[in-house]
Amino acid sequence: IALSHHLKEMDVIQKPVADCYCYMQNGTMNLKYIWSALQVKINSTEMFKYVPISAESNCHNSETIFAFFKCVVQIVWQSEASKETVININQYGENVCFTVQPYKKVPYTVSVQRNMVDRKLILLFVAGVFLFHFANALSRSAVFYYSAGVALGVLATLVFLLLTLKRFIPKHSTFGILMSGCWMSSLYFIYCLQGEMKWLWSDYRNYLLGYFLTVGFISFVVCYKHGPLTNERSITLLTWTLQLIAFVLIYFGVTIPQVAYAVIAIILCSKGLCYPLGMVSFVGRKVKNFFKSKKLVFQLLTEEEFREQGETETVKALEELRSFCRSPDFSSWLAVSKLESPKKFANFILGSPHVSPAEVNAYDELYGIGGSFLEQQLFSIEPESEQNRLASSIQEDDYEDDDEISKRTLKQTFKASKYR
Repeated sequence: IALSHHLKEMDVIQKPVADCYCYMQNGTMNLKYIWSALQVKINSTEMFKYVPISAESNCHNSETIFAFFKCVVQIVWQSEASKETVININQYGENVCFTVQPYKKVPYTVSVQRNMVDRKLILLFVAGVFLFHFANALSRSAVFYYSAGVALGVLATLVFLLLTLKRFIPKHSTFGILMSGCWMSSLYFIYCLQGEMKWLWSDYRNYLLGYFLTVGFISFVVCYKHGPLTNERSITLLTWTLQLIAFVLIYFGVTIPQVAYAVIAIILCSKGLCYPLGMVSFVGRKVKNFFKSKKLVFQLLTEEEFREQGETETVKALEELRSFCRSPDFSSWLAVSKLESPKKFANFILGSPHVSPAEVNAYDELYGIGGSFLEQQLFSIEPESEQNRLASSIQEDDYEDDDEISKRTLKQTFKASKYR
C-alpha cells in the first residue's frame, strides 16, 4: 500500500502496466453527501483483471454484519477479465485498495467520479420508509402475497423450495441450518448476477425469459395452492420480516451510517409513540370542549318539516292521553261530570279520532281553499253570522252521535271506579 497511488476525487490516471490503487477515507462527515455516490471507473480497450486487496481490512474487525457480509463476498468473489469495471466506494467506511492487471501493455484509465444525487439511494431510502409503515397492511394483502411469492421463487429459488418442502423436514434445527445456507447462496447469486445482467440479457434473453416465466408460474401455482396467510401469528411474523427488510433498505439508502441509525430510531419511536400521542390528543380535545363556550345554534324548520313534526307530536300526545285515561289513577266520573259531550270523550278513549268528520268538513269549508274565511279576508263579503251558523251546526252534530256507545263507555267506567 505504501507504493500504491492514492486516489482523490476527479482524478484521472492512465497507465499501461499493472499497479496498485487506494482510496483513503478522510473521516470528515458532511450531510450534503447523504445521498451521493462515489465511484471508481476502470476502462480499457483490452481485457484486464480487477483484484481487490482484502489484507488492508480484516473481516473479523467489521463493525456491522453488513460490512462483514460485504468483506466476505469481496474475498470469495474475484472478478473475471473485462474491459470496464465500476467500483462503488463507501465514503465513510474503510480504505479501499485494489490492483489492475492488464493482459497486454495497453493503457487503461482509472477515474474517480462523484454523483451528488444518486437516484438508487433515494429510491432505496423511500422504499424502506414506506415498507415499514405499510408492513402490516401488505402482510394482509393477497396481491402482495402472490407478488412476493413469485419474486421469491424467481430470485431465491432455493429459499422458495425449502419453504415449500418445510413439512418434510422433521427437526427445526435442521431447517434453520438449511434456510441460512439457502439465503446465503441466494444472496451470493444475486450479488454475482447484478454485474453480469446486461451481458446475460443481450446474449441469453430467450433463456432468461423462459426461466422467469416458468419459475414465476410454478411459484404462483404453489402460492395459490396454499392460499394467503390467515393465521395471526404468521401475519405478525411476516410483518416483522418486512419491517426488518425496511431497515436494511434504509441503511443501504443512506451513505452516512449514523444518519441511517438516527432515521431508524426516529421511525421506531414514532411507531411506539402513536398510542400516547393519540391519548394526549383525545384528552386535549375533551378539555378544549369543556372550557369552550358552547353557542346555541338555532335551525329553522321548513314548512314541510313543521307539518310533519306537528302531525307526529299530535299523534304521540293523543296516545299518551288515551293511556292515561285508561289507567286506574284517572278519575273518570269527575272528568265526565265536567265534559259537555261525554260520549265523544268515550269514543276517543276507545280509539276514535279526536276530530269528527263533520268538524273536518266544516274546517275545510271555513279555512280551506275557496272557504268562507278566505273569501272574507280577500273580499270582505262574508257576514259574521255565517260563521256562527257553521259553528252551531258543528255542535249540534256532536249531540246527534250514537247513544249506545256512550252508555257502554259509561258502564265500563263505572265498573272500573267500583273496583277501585
